[in-house]
Order: sequence, then structure tokens, then C-alpha cells
Amino acid sequence: MKKLFSLLAIASIIAISNCTSIPENNDPILGIWVRDDISSETDKAEGTTREEWIFNDVYLGRYQSYSNSSLTYYTDFKWSEENGVYTIIYSDELITDVTVSLEETSEPEVLSLENGSVFATRE
Repeated sequence: MKKLFSLLAIASIIAISNCTSIPENNDPILGIWVRDDISSETDKAEGTTREEWIFNDVYLGRYQSYSNSSLTYYTDFKWSEENGVYTIIYSDELITDVTVSLEETSEPEVLSLENGSVFATRE
């Protein structure tokens, strides 16, 4: 009797797990967003700084910072969307979490801060 009950339990677990599906996330923020800062002519030795935010479809992402094409810093983040406003929560506590909104009407598309300044552009 125990074997029959165990067999039925295993069969029902397999049947239930095969019926579940992962919902597809087609959020327009998915992809790579960048911000480039080029130093002035007087500080040419410092070169360029590039920041990237890579948003994936499971509400996670990776932040990367480059200096003169060399990776200098990276950390992961979680993101969420509510009423068109995106919140980015970094796993590193040294970086301040940020709230942005997506402006699809401009070319290229931009993520803007609450004060209207550009946070990043779509690559």
C-alpha cells in the first residue's frame, strides 16, 4: 500500500510540474542601456567612462562600469515595474537604488530620472 501511495504521489508531482509554464516577459525595458561620459580635453588622460545596465526577462540584471574599455566594476540588480515606473535595486549596498521611467517616443529610447534628466539610452 505504501508503494502504491508513493507511486501515485510521484506521478501527481510530475503531472503538476509539467502543467506549469513560465510567463513570457516582453517588457520594453529588456536589453542593454548605456551611459557614456567623455572627459574634457584638459582631462584627456582620464579617457572615457561607460556604464551599462543589462535587463533580462526574469526581473534581474547586471550593471557594469568601464574605464577606457576596461571593466572596472560590476554588480547585479533586481528590477520591477509599476505604472510605467521602473525601480532598480542593486545588490551592492554602496550603490544607491534608482527609479526611472522609459520614454519610447524619443529616438533613441531613453530612461529618464524623476527630474527629467537622461539616465541611460538604449544601445
